Amino acid sequence: MRNRFIPKGFTLLEILLVVAAIAILAGIVIIAINPGKQLGETNNAQRRSDVNAVLNAVYQYSVDNKGALPTAITTTQTEICKTGGTCTGLIDLSALTTNGKYLVSIPADPTGSSTNGAGYEIKKDANGRITVVAPDAEQSATISVTR
Repeated sequence: MRNRFIPKGFTLLEILLVVAAIAILAGIVIIAINPGKQLGETNNAQRRSDVNAVLNAVYQYSVDNKGALPTAITTTQTEICKTGGTCTGLIDLSALTTNGKYLVSIPADPTGSSTNGAGYEIKKDANGRITVVAPDAEQSATISVTR
């Protein structure tokens, strides 16, 4: 019998075809998952949670103080000062974080876009209703809670 050479391994063309197929499938998966959109939705979910936490803390403070709201809240929508920040020109809600009674610290926007501010804004209307807003919401979302 004659010895025949039996090739072992893959040819360059076969390897290139497999790599191309994997690259195409990976591209389709990345487009389907859309990580930018997912990150934006995650940040907006955190903003909704933070806005509700601030509003709940303000109302808990009000209940404990015979209906009086923190004096720093004005009728002009203004950014809230973050814990440990310089509060010049911002709303100082440190009364809510004293001894961690209502909040351990003022929540900050997930993107951290403001130096001394929390990235959230607050105001009260003529009837004493409080509105907390997340102005930096992503994907054209409007995040605002009023009570």
